[in-house]
Amino acid sequence: MFALVLCCTVALQWDHVNCQKSVYGSNTHLVPLGKVWNSDRPAEEVTLNHGDECDMVMNLSASQRCEFVKNNPDCASDEGFIKYPWVTFCLFPPNLLPLVITLYVIWLFVLFLVLGLIASDFFCPNLSAISSSLRLTHNVAGVTFLALGNGAPDVFSAMVAFSHPQTAGLAVGALFGAGIFVTTVVAGSIALVKPFTVASRPFLRDVIFYMAAVFWTFNILYKGHISMGEAVGYLGLYIVYVLTVIVSAYVYNRQKHQLNGSAQSSDREHGEILPPDSYRETPSGSIQANDGEEYEPLLPYNQSTAQIFLNAINPVDSRTWRRWHFCAKVLKVIKVPLEVLLLLTVPVVDTDKEDRNWKRPLNCLHIITGPLVCVLTLQSGKYGLYFIEGEFPVWVLTVCIGFFLSAIVFFTTTNNHPPRYHFLFSLLGFVVSALWISTVASEIVSVLHLLGVVLSLSNTVLGLTLLAWGNSIGDCFADITIARRGYPRMAISACFGGIIFNMLFGVGLGCLLQMFQNNNVVTLEPEGVLCWVLSGALGLSLVLSFILVPLQCFHLNRVYGIFLLIFYIVFLIIALLTEFRIIKF
Repeated sequence: MFALVLCCTVALQWDHVNCQKSVYGSNTHLVPLGKVWNSDRPAEEVTLNHGDECDMVMNLSASQRCEFVKNNPDCASDEGFIKYPWVTFCLFPPNLLPLVITLYVIWLFVLFLVLGLIASDFFCPNLSAISSSLRLTHNVAGVTFLALGNGAPDVFSAMVAFSHPQTAGLAVGALFGAGIFVTTVVAGSIALVKPFTVASRPFLRDVIFYMAAVFWTFNILYKGHISMGEAVGYLGLYIVYVLTVIVSAYVYNRQKHQLNGSAQSSDREHGEILPPDSYRETPSGSIQANDGEEYEPLLPYNQSTAQIFLNAINPVDSRTWRRWHFCAKVLKVIKVPLEVLLLLTVPVVDTDKEDRNWKRPLNCLHIITGPLVCVLTLQSGKYGLYFIEGEFPVWVLTVCIGFFLSAIVFFTTTNNHPPRYHFLFSLLGFVVSALWISTVASEIVSVLHLLGVVLSLSNTVLGLTLLAWGNSIGDCFADITIARRGYPRMAISACFGGIIFNMLFGVGLGCLLQMFQNNNVVTLEPEGVLCWVLSGALGLSLVLSFILVPLQCFHLNRVYGIFLLIFYIVFLIIALLTEFRIIKF
């Protein structure tokens, strides 16, 4: 899908890109000569796009672009390890620009793959272990740590995008675009797969809170700036939402216990008490015995330290490899190098396992590699390159301290039993995986910004399409799978609960971090009419859900699911036509 959209865009605009010829007198002033590149945007929007002068590079002749991106600070302001403007215009010749765009699309696919892998296999398990160690209830953990785990890609992408004014449109487009995608495509797909009756009070509660968050953001975009109090208010609104969930769950459980108590007393009178057994019923209705794992060894045996380490960093299970389809095997081969790197650097504490995933040699290595990753990824490695008194690198000091602590842990523990402080590894895994996610999100934002410059697309349209799809497609498949297994209410609750967290924390925390860096009010100027089309479509979809679902007695059928899918298709067509100035408001 990504490649199709970009190829169509390149085909539409390639003639414009190839025929442009102009020169610049300085880094901030352009003097067009000869046949000037023609853009569908107004002149004032091309020359001044929220202070981002890097957009002007496509107005220049091919021979002048490299020198322009070297001297223009906006082209070098993207956070990330790869300087994409320099790679695009200085490393590759101009006639290979289509190849560069294709490589960026493939690179985006890999980055989204890594983002989902870190969130699902490393970030979420550690959050679950932390919530278990803190003895949090399921409701509190669901709207805090679980929401953070599911929304980590969106939140971190928004925080990175808000860190620079020229990419703030990516954050707005991604948060609003993901909201429309989830409330229409995901919710409509759930209704198509498994028609059901939604829980009335939780549904209305989530829709009302999300409408409040969207209206608040719309008001801030209309004003064009956000203050410290308003940014803190986003986080405060989410705290109110969490308290509402806890109180409503408490009231519901209390009523449920009262009903169950009266039902049990009635059963005792009629002698209908069922004996306990060791069987459980799955969502599909089949009966399974709780007799342990399928591949549990018959006789226990002790592995050597080397065997434990090699098995711990092996991401491929040879016992299930034969069952996989060919596409799944190809995807796994692509992911293996990434998984090995993450296994070597991110500890994972699994509360579902008897040993809580204690791997003594690997966990000792994590004490060295985990802090090293933190130093080398924070602010794109800027802190790792610092020298103490101009001589001793910070990363060397980090390795020395980690090696000392690792030796202590190795010689004071055994392979078979985790230490009492094993839960601290979940905190280390949380921090390291969060920094990995932030690093990957920075690269994604930088790539999308460069694609917007080359293809003359606004950050908003890139955010509502590529960034929103990439961050939401995993949740889409997960929620549809949950619905097929017989839990459509859980799936629809995950839809709204996740996007509320993403909106409030993405905007609130992202703007707060920018305020701490710049010590001023954050400017959020909308990028043209498309931003208002986006916010209006999201508000309209929520209003329609708030009205139509109660009119259907809270029953979501296939007709309503088809309506939601058509709504998203119409919105996407209008948004793209607005971007290309075919529709003018």
